[in-house]
Amino acid sequence: MTLRKHIAGFAVTALAAAIPAVAMADVSIYGRAHVSVDFLDDGADYSETNLSSNSSRLGFKGDHEINSNLSAFFQIEQQIDFGTDNGSSFNTRDTFVGLKGGFGSVRMGRFDSPFKAARGPANLFGDQVGDMRNLTRVGNARFDERYDNTIEYTTPDMSGFFAKLGYSVQEGTVADQDTDESVFSGSLNYAGDALEASVAYETAEEDTGRGERDGVRAAGAFKITDGIKLVGFYQTVDYTNPAVTAAVQDALTSDTYGVGAEFKLASATALKGMWMTRDADADDFDTDMIAVGIEHKLDKAVRVYANYAITENDANVALTPWGQARTANPAGAAGEDASGFSVGLRYDF
Repeated sequence: MTLRKHIAGFAVTALAAAIPAVAMADVSIYGRAHVSVDFLDDGADYSETNLSSNSSRLGFKGDHEINSNLSAFFQIEQQIDFGTDNGSSFNTRDTFVGLKGGFGSVRMGRFDSPFKAARGPANLFGDQVGDMRNLTRVGNARFDERYDNTIEYTTPDMSGFFAKLGYSVQEGTVADQDTDESVFSGSLNYAGDALEASVAYETAEEDTGRGERDGVRAAGAFKITDGIKLVGFYQTVDYTNPAVTAAVQDALTSDTYGVGAEFKLASATALKGMWMTRDADADDFDTDMIAVGIEHKLDKAVRVYANYAITENDANVALTPWGQARTANPAGAAGEDASGFSVGLRYDF
């Protein structure tokens, strides 16, 4: 028998042994393939059709019961960009390891902050044209972040109420020990049959980069009936950075708020719409965004949709309704109204 046959035999044996080991570890594979065809117009010189991959992902997760009161859990999630081959289409998303039990849960790694997750109840157009992050996640004052090196505690569920507290030391590689690169984030949440709501606070100190920022946000969703849901959102951000001018700090200090609704036209079809505005402290830096769409679920895993969204910008701002969570994100034009029409397919597995 040749050396090659010996190696091949060993590989087959090792693979066979690994399969039951993986099964015993209770590991599951999951993901999302989310692609859309978009017509985007910046109101000035850009007007093109695009193919966009929208926060598509592939992940592995698992639980291991240590005893009746304690379990370990993990998740490894990567972003997958369909339609591109640019050498950087595989990026880390929520990836962590932790312990959970009657005390709640503790996890460590890189994942959405409690502040970011708190927008969930009002997020009617997540990862689509019209995503609210196009107004809430602006410049160096943005808060919808997935921070590195984070430790988070989540309380047990208490009649629908639960809280999250997170602390990130960021990279932890700065030689000057007086330099602060930390982030604290916390939220109080409620999830019931008709009402879902979150209130969150976050403060970030980044002396060597984006400056200091503090934010408060609240989001809620209320089901009037099984077919009608109303949502609301509010966020206030204060930005300080001695390295930039007062005018820049005022442009990034803002209040952002909005309301929306979702109406079920049939058991698997919903019509939705949302209006939002970003009111900056600086003059001529405000933006309004309107988004409307219809979504149809082909089954539990697959849905299709069509959306239209527009941002109406003041003279000094160039926000678009398509800039977040998408590979098709051309820049906007200052003072122009940017609009996008999108037809998408999402498959969760």
